[in-house]
Amino acid sequence: MDRIYRVLTIAGSDSGGGAGIQADLKTFVALGVYGMSAITSITAQNTISVTAIQDLRPMMIRAQIRAVAEDIGIDTVAEELKKHHFPIVVDPVMVAKSGAKLLRPRAVDSLISEVLPITTVLTPNAPEAEALAGVEVRNIDSAREAAKKISELGPKAVVVKGGHIPQDDKIIDVLFYQNRFHTFDTRKLDSRSTHGTGCTFSAAIAAELAKGKGVVEAVEVAQRFVAETIRFGFPLGHGHGPVNQLASLYRECERYAAIRNLTEAVDTLESSPEVAELIPETNSNLVMGLPYAESHLEVVGIPGRIVRTMRGVRASSCPRFGASKHVANTVLAVMRYDPKVRAGMNIRYSEKILEVCGKVGLVTSFYDRREEPAEVKKIEGMTTRWGAEEAIRRVGGVPDAIYHTGDWGKEPMITLLGKDALRVAETAVKIAKEMVGACQQLC
Repeated sequence: MDRIYRVLTIAGSDSGGGAGIQADLKTFVALGVYGMSAITSITAQNTISVTAIQDLRPMMIRAQIRAVAEDIGIDTVAEELKKHHFPIVVDPVMVAKSGAKLLRPRAVDSLISEVLPITTVLTPNAPEAEALAGVEVRNIDSAREAAKKISELGPKAVVVKGGHIPQDDKIIDVLFYQNRFHTFDTRKLDSRSTHGTGCTFSAAIAAELAKGKGVVEAVEVAQRFVAETIRFGFPLGHGHGPVNQLASLYRECERYAAIRNLTEAVDTLESSPEVAELIPETNSNLVMGLPYAESHLEVVGIPGRIVRTMRGVRASSCPRFGASKHVANTVLAVMRYDPKVRAGMNIRYSEKILEVCGKVGLVTSFYDRREEPAEVKKIEGMTTRWGAEEAIRRVGGVPDAIYHTGDWGKEPMITLLGKDALRVAETAVKIAKEMVGACQQLC
């Protein structure tokens, strides 16, 4: 590392681990900055409510800030703050998601008079923006009005977060900075794991500012980051579950794990010459999706596919994400019904192979390509998604293999499914050996 970027969070402690200091430090780790903390209060809270708050004495808060600023230094985070020249990101945290008030009236006055004038980026949600601006925030226009009014209190930039503003299927954040409005939108996710989103958002902005990003880019990165933490949030507790700030790190680890698993699976196929009997005319592909994958770019496959040779089968290239569309789309459709089934391989269709699939204990289902809706046929690669859904519907769950008997100009095909690529490859080998054994008995 050429430089270690340092960020100090000044916040309360969340005993539930989803927000406050805990959320900030996890965010810093995920975004590659060194996090330090000055705890302002201790809260007793969970996913449902805040039951108790105990504030630390100001001298103790001041001592924490001074200790890290004088020794370690700070790239970004009111008297003590005024002594140092670094960007300050402030999440007002006036009301908890549960509805509990977290700032007393005197504290709100101090926030406005002492903190806002030295703030670089302020990140209120709609209720907090209403309280600070005196404007009812119900849509994008009123969010813009509130952001501009709040900026008159001193912050260089104000982001009114859109989580509380209904906008169909989108979340739209409004930034007012340098006398200009910027909007950032992301898809609204159907999740109850949203505890800690505000803390995570402001911490992510601080981390990006510490790395030298401008305000607009920092806000954009932060919004994408928060969306990812919600998408992979933890379904814990009886209220709003915590978001997962480390999702991006886990996903990077999963990319390596998926490539390694697929590599082992290819080795298994290449070391079993019998598998050549299963390769269709259009060749095969073996794929594995990341957890909760939504796009073929999140599915690793073999560029150029797996081909038949004189000595068995060979992969045309090394594993790469985005290398498959048709088999990947089957897996993506299946994962919507069972996230644990993340891998698939297409093999040649024949009645004999289908019979062997049943003999080795596989549950099979099918779809008829002649029934494919015209609007689906128009979109390249969507047939397999539609077909997988039809096959799942027929048996009331995810089968071990999905097949179709072809259509005009379309080769019949079987797609084997499994929890990972190696298991799918082992299933293919089992089928191939059973086929060869049966043939030898006949001969």
